[in-house]
Amino acid sequence: MTREVTDVTDLNHCLPAGPWKRITGAVQAWRTRRHEHAPPAGDTGSPAPEQVPGASTLWRMRTTVKDEPGSLATLCTALAEQRVDILSLQAHPLAAGTVDEFLLRAPGELPASGIATAVRAAGGTDTWIERADAHDLVDAPTRVLGLAARTALDAAELPLALRQLLGRCTIRSLPAPAGGDRAADGVPVEGALDDTVMRLRAPEGGVITVERPYLPFTPTEFARARALVELDARLGPRVPRGRDVLTLAEGRDLAVRRADARDLEAARAMHERCSDRTLKLRYHGPVGDADRYLNHLLSPRYGRTLAVQTASGRLVGLGHLLWDGDETEVALIVEDAWQRRGVGAELLHRLVGMAGEAGCSSVYAVTQSSNTGMVAAMRGLGLPLDYQVEEGTLVITARLDKSAPERLPSELGNASAP
Repeated sequence: MTREVTDVTDLNHCLPAGPWKRITGAVQAWRTRRHEHAPPAGDTGSPAPEQVPGASTLWRMRTTVKDEPGSLATLCTALAEQRVDILSLQAHPLAAGTVDEFLLRAPGELPASGIATAVRAAGGTDTWIERADAHDLVDAPTRVLGLAARTALDAAELPLALRQLLGRCTIRSLPAPAGGDRAADGVPVEGALDDTVMRLRAPEGGVITVERPYLPFTPTEFARARALVELDARLGPRVPRGRDVLTLAEGRDLAVRRADARDLEAARAMHERCSDRTLKLRYHGPVGDADRYLNHLLSPRYGRTLAVQTASGRLVGLGHLLWDGDETEVALIVEDAWQRRGVGAELLHRLVGMAGEAGCSSVYAVTQSSNTGMVAAMRGLGLPLDYQVEEGTLVITARLDKSAPERLPSELGNASAP
């Protein structure tokens, strides 16, 4: 089995039950058409990019070799005969055989199929290969330590750290059932590994499920992921404490800071001051259900939240960045008395900056066409926008590129720069 894998990373967040179902179904249909029916890279019929003479290409490759003396040497010799340089090698022992993970530098004119053929002839099996980049040049211990440091600083980093640790995968955080035991779905304390799926006990209860479509997880990867989750559990809830100043056109200063579950009561009080129309535009359901979503939205497990507050500490706006792979969702709510004063636009600008630093390639907003404030704020980003309408729901996607907003001050918690 040899695959040249394209960028299919997905990181899903869990939404509360109830009125979310209709809106979630529409978004799911939109995402399905955009992603799941795309042809594999090798089947598109597009010509391969023209190679520059003398250029080289970085590849990440995994292959299984027999646990016998000389097996690895034979494989390395076969790569050398193709003028392929081995930059790094990690061994993942299995019960039978060893999975070897390589970072390779190959001549630009040598395709992935050529490397795979040489590896197969040398005894490698279940070979998987994909393009690498300069970030992969960091050795494994350094990368793992960096991910651990990011996780220690910010609880919202755990899903992103797992994705960078394990590569292209789907990560789902499922909360523990209300009143149920913490071992949801019967996952043991030490977690469970089953080929391409691993399940880990989430620090706050529930389960973190990690799934990779093509490449089975090794026991080594499972142990690393479990160590990151255990670190997160030991450190408990935490968000960076820094804050930024938002200066309105009228000259008034507001504070912008990271928020979490400790802001639950202040967020509920803001809901009380919001009109029914504002709550409906934000939550797409019955006004009385608005408070139910706050526990989820303020949890760092599902993303990051920015709060806007006055000098007296009164919360007047919330902005959410919900992890959903490369197409992270953004959502805003601003108290009526503070609307049309630039609060939402400035908040969105900062959220998009955070998404860029987290390595996201796009952000999308789910709203209604009547929500002219959100539509204007997305247009004000100055980024390429896509508009999709599904069952009366408007989905606006902004593609992040070099013209994205400047990065936020590090004190607001941007520990995830790739």
